[in-house]
Amino acid sequence: MRPKPIAIIVLAQLFGTSLWFSANSAGDDLMRAWGLSSADIGHLTNAVQLGFIIGTLSFALTGFADRFLASRIFAACALIGALANAGFAMFAEGMSSGMGLRFVVGLALAGVYPLGMKLVVSWVPQQAGAALAWLVGMLTLGTSLPHGVRMLDAGWGWQATILVSSVLAVVAAGLILRLGDGPHLVRRTGMPALHLGEVLMALREPAFRASALGYFGHQWELYAFWTLVPLMLAALPATAGWAPSAISAASFTVIGIGALGCVFGGFVSRRVGSARVAAAALALSAACCAIYPFAVNASPLLLATLMLLWGASVVADSPHFSALSARACPQTIVGSALALQNAIGFAVTMVSIDLGTRLWPAWGEHVAWLLLPGPVLGLLALRPLWRTRPAAS
Repeated sequence: MRPKPIAIIVLAQLFGTSLWFSANSAGDDLMRAWGLSSADIGHLTNAVQLGFIIGTLSFALTGFADRFLASRIFAACALIGALANAGFAMFAEGMSSGMGLRFVVGLALAGVYPLGMKLVVSWVPQQAGAALAWLVGMLTLGTSLPHGVRMLDAGWGWQATILVSSVLAVVAAGLILRLGDGPHLVRRTGMPALHLGEVLMALREPAFRASALGYFGHQWELYAFWTLVPLMLAALPATAGWAPSAISAASFTVIGIGALGCVFGGFVSRRVGSARVAAAALALSAACCAIYPFAVNASPLLLATLMLLWGASVVADSPHFSALSARACPQTIVGSALALQNAIGFAVTMVSIDLGTRLWPAWGEHVAWLLLPGPVLGLLALRPLWRTRPAAS
């Protein structure tokens, strides 16, 4: 693996994806300033998810992601996302204006996350599982980064926390524009736009179908968990009386440790294969979902261990679904197939985020059981792959 290109891509992914949950890091401030509920925070998150879905579907159906340089699409989208995110911090005055700007951030992220995956494959196609583990690890760390900025509690207000993400996204655009695409990029230059049926044909391949269905189950849990983490931590008896900066620090740790889970899973996948790493992560996160409601009154050490295991395992399988799907579908449509898989997966997240944030006031810690069917069904869907002879990533 060439370390320099991959290092640049994963750093750009870290900076670019910090846009994703920048508003969530200021959730308690927004709830006070705008008179919002936990369900409203879910709506702001879902505005990003909806923008991402429409963006990825547009890439998938037009073949845009496979017809133009991935590095230029990434850079342009990172800049657009930075501007929309800055607009949210500086000009949004409530849900109506805030939702629209968060939607544009989601549209822009459709050119950052999936195109980042394609850039990785364009540089190291034979080591996709391990390389994508680093990429998704940076997505995870990027998701937690706004919580990390806010935990510094410099007294600059929630707007400054969000603006830091915009600055980082601009840096990401510059890094990728300078790097360019890898030597293994497959482009559809001069070819017509893809039809939906052409992309959907990839689902006829059993290996791609198993990976995609496993990914959808994984998505049911992942983004809802990330959205609920600050609410869950603030409601624990063990954190009673904690300052908002301390809750932000804990949220940063629980979400950010997923980066280590991704990197560790990428290392292990070289020996046992991506499918078995994904299956192990699904099983562990399912166990955490099931146990959590019984553990909220446990000792702080036991509870911290459970939350860290959950944070590490909930995302550790994500890069391996991408690697498995990229290997299973035709290479000329890999960008569009991954974009379509992402679009459907993120549509699933909108349902679980909405239900989780709506039910949180009534269900409390038992909302973890709402997330449980995702990893369980994902594990069952992936069964044909993890029961076969493992292939190194």
